[in-house]
Amino acid sequence: MSRFMAIKTSNQTTQNKFYFLFKWLITCCTVGFSVGSICAFFLFSLNWVTTYRENNFWIIYGLPLAGLIIALSYQRWGNPSSKGNNLLIEEYLYPQRRIPLVMAPLVLFGTLLTHLFGGSAGREGTAVQIGGAISDQLNRWFNFDKTERRILISIGITAGFAAVFGTPLAGTIFGLEVLLIGKKRYFGLLPCMLTAYIANLSCQLWNIPHTHYPIHDSIPALSLSNIGLSLIAGILFGAAAWLFTLTGEFFSAQFKKIKFPLLRPVIGGIIIVITVVLLKSTKYIGLGIPMIQEAFNNPSDYYDFLIKLVLTTFTLSAGFKGGEVTPLFFIGATLGSALSTIIPLPLGLLAAMGFVAVFSGATNTPLACIIMGYELFGFQPVVFIAIACIAAFIFSGKKGIYVAQKGGIKEKLYRRLNL
Repeated sequence: MSRFMAIKTSNQTTQNKFYFLFKWLITCCTVGFSVGSICAFFLFSLNWVTTYRENNFWIIYGLPLAGLIIALSYQRWGNPSSKGNNLLIEEYLYPQRRIPLVMAPLVLFGTLLTHLFGGSAGREGTAVQIGGAISDQLNRWFNFDKTERRILISIGITAGFAAVFGTPLAGTIFGLEVLLIGKKRYFGLLPCMLTAYIANLSCQLWNIPHTHYPIHDSIPALSLSNIGLSLIAGILFGAAAWLFTLTGEFFSAQFKKIKFPLLRPVIGGIIIVITVVLLKSTKYIGLGIPMIQEAFNNPSDYYDFLIKLVLTTFTLSAGFKGGEVTPLFFIGATLGSALSTIIPLPLGLLAAMGFVAVFSGATNTPLACIIMGYELFGFQPVVFIAIACIAAFIFSGKKGIYVAQKGGIKEKLYRRLNL
């Protein structure tokens, strides 16, 4: 009898293991393919609206109306989706409710409207929110426990990031690192990596290209002087990340003083239109990819990164939708390019360092940014990139752009320094 019970228990254990493997395989494949495909559609649509806007300057005058439509849609269907990426982090840390599926179409629609009519925003936030909203729906299919649901949210974030930038390794680490909850997050490493590669492959299957930023300069030898110069550059990149966070907080506080929420994007849209008309240029709105590419070839003006920083934080604080990461790439690359006139390192290398280092400081994800630097720029500059990312991470202040982030080595460091 005891032998029979032992065999029965062993069979149940084997069945449980097969069910666990089947559950996560189906989950990773479903999330990876669906999010990758939606991101492909998003990138295609984003390219179309950007081209249309650049060929029809008059459309930017509709930005206040676009802001009103976005605000109305979120007021009608979006609560609590209006929290954006912070909602994903909050649900990871303190699970309360399933992430609403409506978040995906709302942020997709809102981001395309923002870019079509001339707001300054990115695309990472959109992809990550789409991924998180879709992945969390699988909780309806399988009975995920608390730890498994955290992995579920992580793979959604990973899928969106990997697909939209074409960097599956960086997406894997970003989906874990951005949540900052301690050692348990690494339990999700394998499912996050599998989902990231499936999402990236899925996006590629739709023949959607990703932007490349080649470094044309030769990479200098690693020496004490070059390490010191990289450290100085990294500190300046960290200061830019700190300024981005601070400026975003300032504009958010100002817009909250407008008691009627629907008016915030309308007023913000009017101010952005006036600014663009006065600048007589559209190079600072939208993603700004042509300016990023130019930063790798010729020194940027010292004010380019500041204009993009102010326009982006103002746009997002007013209630328009999109992400912060591509604007952070713009800010970092143009700042690094401008610094090449005073820091004796190659222009392309400084642009690449700034590209990921400002992102590192603003999002508190240095490891993901170092890996992204490797995926985008190759192995040769990775030590310089690592120095800049870590320095920017440390010197960017206690907070980042994701206010819901908790814990992590940075918080402990600043606590010990009584800062």
